[in-house]
Amino acid sequence: MEFRLRKLISDHGVFTRHEALTLGYHDHAISMLVKSGAWVRVRRGAYVMGDAWADLSPNGRYAVLCRAALRQARTDVALSHISAANEYGAPMWDLDMTQVHLTRTDHRAGRAEAGIVQHRGRLQPGDVVHLDGVPTMSATRTALELTTVLDVEHALVEIDHLLHRKLTTPELLRERYASMTEWPRTLTTDLVLRLADGRSESVGETRSRFLCWAQQLPAPIPNYAIHDAHGSEIARVDLAWPTLGVFLEFDGRVKYEERRRLGESVTDCVLREKARESLICELTGWRCIRLVWADLYRPDETAARIRRLFRTEAA
Repeated sequence: MEFRLRKLISDHGVFTRHEALTLGYHDHAISMLVKSGAWVRVRRGAYVMGDAWADLSPNGRYAVLCRAALRQARTDVALSHISAANEYGAPMWDLDMTQVHLTRTDHRAGRAEAGIVQHRGRLQPGDVVHLDGVPTMSATRTALELTTVLDVEHALVEIDHLLHRKLTTPELLRERYASMTEWPRTLTTDLVLRLADGRSESVGETRSRFLCWAQQLPAPIPNYAIHDAHGSEIARVDLAWPTLGVFLEFDGRVKYEERRRLGESVTDCVLREKARESLICELTGWRCIRLVWADLYRPDETAARIRRLFRTEAA
């Protein structure tokens, strides 16, 4: 019986109480399996195996929750908004992963249900795609939907990711946005689209750009290439103000983990990064500012630090 259940999970992400009863389990047995940890109740009437659940990341668990909601929906729906963004591997920075966002495809109003935010959407051809069999809003529509449920900074983080991975383009976003005249909660959509830039490669870089905009600093260039005297590219910096003689590097823990070479310690990686910074400064004559997560929560102070580094004559 367990093999059949695992097959259902493989096909649909979860199995339901009805399917377990059909295979011969009864409610008392289901309750005991959940209590023991052998099964995990994802939401009422939907389950997965406990060992598989334990190995999932928060984003992976949210994806399972979304599949449970899809399986239990009583009408045709597709994952949308935050739930669709997760399907595209978006960072999901600081987002609520306890509620599933679904959009009805029959143009009717959604109904209230615990743990479900059901939207009514006017669909165009191509709005709904299937990712590994899961009905999901296209990356372009998902990006625009995010601007209706998130503030500017949170939406920008997710949309930069979609653009960076080339899942959508600025042109496609603008084209689809032109037909959103009747959508509610789109007051900030145009602003987000103007700020979005697929050259940003991480949450930290996008949030640093947002800080610069919010603090009325000159707009930096993301992912800026540095060349030596022979014109060969020797590095790329996270953000740069070439005319002001400053570049910015965001130091998140993941950055050093990703840049570690085989057999290299974190200390070795940090020292190599410092040598890289010195070389860039030597070649360009610019000054470097490094930000960490805490700096993003002190925007006034951080902006003042950046301003102090700008070349006085250029500023």
